[in-house]
Amino acid sequence: MVTAFVMVKANTGEADRLRESIESIEGVESAHIVAGDVDIIAKASVETPAEIKGIAATEIQGIRGVERTQTYMAMD
Repeated sequence: MVTAFVMVKANTGEADRLRESIESIEGVESAHIVAGDVDIIAKASVETPAEIKGIAATEIQGIRGVERTQTYMAMD
């Protein structure tokens, strides 16, 4: 199992809608609105690193209102 955390920077006023959209993606376990440099942190757990890439680079970045993402894969 591969676990990753995706940091999402949202356009102004879009965080609530984006959190709901992100949580509906298969493989995403949770998404939380946070304070700081990013607006949402999503946790994904899937079978392969390629699936993480699909979630972060295709699905999340494809949602209208997402400015950018950064993905961190857990090492443990």
